[in-house]
Amino acid sequence: MSMIANDWLEELGAEFKKPYYKNLYEFVKQEYNSTQVFPPSEEIFTAFHLTPLSEVKVVIIGQDPYHNVGQAHGLCFSVKPDVDIPPSLVNIYQELQDDLGCTIPNNGYLIKWAKQGVLMLNTVLTVRAHMANSHRGKGWEEFTDAAIRALNKQDRPIVFILWGRPAQMKKSMLNNPNHLILEAPHPSPLSAYRGFFGSKPFSKTNQFLQSKGIAPIDWQIENV
Repeated sequence: MSMIANDWLEELGAEFKKPYYKNLYEFVKQEYNSTQVFPPSEEIFTAFHLTPLSEVKVVIIGQDPYHNVGQAHGLCFSVKPDVDIPPSLVNIYQELQDDLGCTIPNNGYLIKWAKQGVLMLNTVLTVRAHMANSHRGKGWEEFTDAAIRALNKQDRPIVFILWGRPAQMKKSMLNNPNHLILEAPHPSPLSAYRGFFGSKPFSKTNQFLQSKGIAPIDWQIENV
C-alpha cells in the first residue's frame, strides 16, 4: 500500500496506528499475496492523492471498487480510459447530459473531476476479483468514516453527494451547516429510474459553490 503523503496525513495519520488498521493492513496484505485484488495496491489511496483535503469542494461517496479486471483505480465510479464504461457511470453521464448539456465521452476516466476538488471516495477501498463486497467489514469503513468526519469539520462549504442507501447512511456524520448534502437513489440500472434521473446533482453543486464564491466544477469529461 502506498501511504498518504499530503495534508490528509495530518487528519488520518492516527488511524494508521490503531489496532483495527493494523488488522486491516495484515488482511489486505494477505489478500494481495494470495489472490487477485483490485485496485492495484499502489492505487488504493488514489482519491486521497489526487484530491488533498484542503482542496476538496465536492465529495461523491461510493461503495466498494469495481471487481472486474482492469476497472478499479482508486476513484469511485471511475475506470481507466481503455475500459468499457460501467452501467452506473453510463447513467451518471446521461444525467450529466440532461442536467448540464455535457456531451457523453467515450471513456469513464474521471481523474479530471478529482483534480478539481471532487473527492471520489469508496467506503471500502479494496475488493477481491469478481466478488463484490468481499472486503466489507474488515476495517476500511472505520478508516473512510474518519475521512468523512475530517471533511465534516472543514469550515469551508463542501457538497456531499450521497447516491444510494450505503452512502446515505453516512449522513448522520454530516452536521456542519456550512455544507450541502444532496441525496438521490443510486445510479445503477436497478435504481436509477427511482429518482436518480432528474435529480440534477451537477447543476445544484455548481450553483451552491458559485453562491459561496467558489469556482464551479467543469464536469465535462473529454474523449480520449
